[in-house]
Amino acid sequence: MKFKIVTGSAGFIGSAVSLKLLQRGDSVIGIDNHNNYYDPKIKDARLERLTKYKNYKHFKIDLCDRKSLDEIFKKYTIHKVINLAAQAGVRYSMENPIAYINSNVVGFAHILENCRYHKVEHLVYASTSSVYGANTKMPFSEHDSANHPLSVYAASKKSNELMAHAYSHLYQLPTTGLRFFTVYGPWGRPDMALFKFTKNILEEKPIDVFNYGKHTRDFTYIDDIVEGILKTLDNPITSNPHWNENHPDPAFSSAPWRIYNIGNNKPVKLLDYISALEKTLNKKAKINFLPLQPGDVPDTYASVDNLKKQFDYKPSTTVAEGVTNFVKWYKNYFNSFK
Repeated sequence: MKFKIVTGSAGFIGSAVSLKLLQRGDSVIGIDNHNNYYDPKIKDARLERLTKYKNYKHFKIDLCDRKSLDEIFKKYTIHKVINLAAQAGVRYSMENPIAYINSNVVGFAHILENCRYHKVEHLVYASTSSVYGANTKMPFSEHDSANHPLSVYAASKKSNELMAHAYSHLYQLPTTGLRFFTVYGPWGRPDMALFKFTKNILEEKPIDVFNYGKHTRDFTYIDDIVEGILKTLDNPITSNPHWNENHPDPAFSSAPWRIYNIGNNKPVKLLDYISALEKTLNKKAKINFLPLQPGDVPDTYASVDNLKKQFDYKPSTTVAEGVTNFVKWYKNYFNSFK
């Protein structure tokens, strides 16, 4: 039996991807370290959705535990890997940068080594829009340089792209990096803005809005993200037809390596995002305006032309729909504890 591995399978995106794979009949091995960066209860609840399936196996290990990871690859036939495990959060990376080096760099190296030695057909891994850092040209394009990250989190993800390229080049390992743009939706992370805003508005507490609300974000709904991940996963490349050695392009390489933005392609003002939430909750937010946070960027806007052209990727969820779906889930989830 062939398995797909999903790392970070108790996380927001990882659990959603795992569920979709299971629903379509794939056999999945989930790996997650269940750390306490945020309340593990929600991780356990996400996991409950997966363990109902007979074609799901779960391992509670850290990617830095190379011995345990090696044993999984040796015991099972792994043909594809989706690496979504990571220490997340731009702001926390300022407090604890070593956590990002361990999880996002060392852990990813262990994934690459196992994919190399066990001849994995395709590795898809999470990168981030944060790699664009100080870039001001909009929309952000994979064809632009992304060499000036503004946080350790972003730097760790950029390093993943470079490490993957080396393995693709040296060992002909097909790898695809996906630069996620502000993912939101049901089962989201409690440290993300939508989760915090919803909680505080319902409790009639002020919400912190940085950069005095002058942010724009390419908010991308979880279902649209999952669609993009699976479309790329199902289509590994053995060489790159888009490579032109006379005109090197940051998005392409002669190796079986590629990078894609995965976003909604429709940036929204943060204050409009908050307005959509207020409308759904039928409550006004008390806003505490604050300056731009160190390591943060004012705006994000994804060009998804490459993903559309090669995979017919069509994000379809509006912010109004996505926020409404999140609020419904949030109320149901927390009412279950009462």
